[in-house]
Amino acid sequence: MATEKLWGGRFSGDTDATVEAFTASEHFDRRLAQYDIAGSRAHALMLQSCGIISEADGLAIIDGLDTITQEISAGRFQWSAALEDVHMNIEARLTELVGEPGKKLHTARSRNDQVATDLRLFTRDAIDQLQADLTALQRALVELAEGEAESIMPGMTHMQTAQPVTCGHHLLAWNAMLDRDWQRLADCRRRVNISPLGVAALAGTGFPVDRNMTAAALGFDGVSGNSLDAVSDRDFAIEFCAAVALLMVHLSRMAEELVLWASQHLGFVDLGDAFCTGSSIMPQKKNPDVAELVRGRSGRAVGNLASLLVLMKGQPLAYNRDNQEDKQPLFDSFDNAHACLVVLAAMVPNMTFDRQRMREAAGRGHATATDLADYLVRRGLAFRDAHEAVGKAVQFAESVQRELDALSLDELRGVCELIDKDVFEVLTLEGAVHSRNHVGGTSPDQVRQAVAEARQALADR
Repeated sequence: MATEKLWGGRFSGDTDATVEAFTASEHFDRRLAQYDIAGSRAHALMLQSCGIISEADGLAIIDGLDTITQEISAGRFQWSAALEDVHMNIEARLTELVGEPGKKLHTARSRNDQVATDLRLFTRDAIDQLQADLTALQRALVELAEGEAESIMPGMTHMQTAQPVTCGHHLLAWNAMLDRDWQRLADCRRRVNISPLGVAALAGTGFPVDRNMTAAALGFDGVSGNSLDAVSDRDFAIEFCAAVALLMVHLSRMAEELVLWASQHLGFVDLGDAFCTGSSIMPQKKNPDVAELVRGRSGRAVGNLASLLVLMKGQPLAYNRDNQEDKQPLFDSFDNAHACLVVLAAMVPNMTFDRQRMREAAGRGHATATDLADYLVRRGLAFRDAHEAVGKAVQFAESVQRELDALSLDELRGVCELIDKDVFEVLTLEGAVHSRNHVGGTSPDQVRQAVAEARQALADR
């Protein structure tokens, strides 16, 4: 492949070798090749349709691009760092293949609108893939939640037992987080799917181009309205990385809970041998490495977002070479999130919960204290007075080293005379979770209803 600079007419000497190496991006932006070829194909057809190039030249360009596509797919394409980036590598090879028509492809186009188009096409595909990944993980969680609709576990605040909840309810809380992530990506996609192609370097072009034609050919919803903004805007990449960073924070919180639940101290869940690893020195170990790595990789997503924000904050309009640095954080955010979602979607169906251990844990820490306060309110006591009375009951239970529901009726009546023998129905774990039978509540009936609604929402996507 020829390695002459396609912009070399202005320069009389060769580029320093260290500069070539420093400025080259083809080793990572070659990933955009399929999008660059798609954009070039659409651009060539538009140039031909508008009479800017001949039909023969247009056909030659399309044939050449098809050949390059085959070469890249077969691993035969020879990439050159001297040609800087994916765009110039492809254009140079095109000119080698078809001659003079290849030199006409860049008419009415700049690398500025070219790379902006490629990045938008990549980001659109990345969104579609992550949404599919999220749906797969959500389906697995919803199925698991249905099976654990009646399994009681401790609901915690401040990492202390607060109130009993059902395991299915907790899993659906994870699903709710992921559902918002799916929606954020869908909203982001609307702003991604706008074509900058045809605005050239920064001011537009003097050729009679049809930007709507290329936008339609590439599946964009419309065209950008300002040429300066179109080539310099990276909001879409930042917004995507922001959505991914929040998604990864959610996955990290889920992973943290799985690490805790899988510990011997709690023993709520077995993650499955296929999704754990051992220790090189301690034979008994079964480490939740998948969950720990998901938790750890969330930091990369947050870092990528910060990197893009800092990259853009000091740039004047329009395009600046700084923007070469936008691709690696964007690529990594997608790759990282995709890998985490895929492995979690595979792991979730293999998880098994120890319902007895969860129930026993929920029975420690006076988890039904709030239910006792509500009981007293229903008997006419103001909530603040009920709260104080139950606090004293808990204090007494602690002093005799028993749980609240293990106190006798006389001991409870010693705290408040409004308490009667029906109180023990209220103090059971089952009574507590079944009483939360309203939309968003933790009762098994509500969990099953929420599962049905979540399943339908996933089917409607």
